Amino acid sequence: MIVADTDVLIDFLKGGTGAADRVAMELKLGLHTTVISVFELWNGAAGSLKRASAVETLLDCLKIIPCRTAAAKQAAEIRYTLQKQGRTLAPADALIAGICVTERAMLLTRNIAHFADIEGLYLGKLTP
Repeated sequence: MIVADTDVLIDFLKGGTGAADRVAMELKLGLHTTVISVFELWNGAAGSLKRASAVETLLDCLKIIPCRTAAAKQAAEIRYTLQKQGRTLAPADALIAGICVTERAMLLTRNIAHFADIEGLYLGKLTP
């Protein structure tokens, strides 16, 4: 299962090179995203009917993974482990990582550095 991170979906909506082709290909195969990314997309679209319409159209094509209790626990463990190493990870990114780890999914992201070295997290990346 491939899960698109928010940054990849934003790039797709903006027609960014690389993202548009990859997301279009993955949509045919059954692309997923997390409920966290859904929130981030809606947050970015607030106040713009055009952006909201584009987000709604995209979300209708994606399979949305919820944040279950096991994923929330995994996210907390990820943040704690990284904090012990002197690294910080935003709560939203920790939740996305926790969901992907518990679902054994690959996270398709441009933000490799945000998610680097998280045990059990498989990363796919788009070339810039």
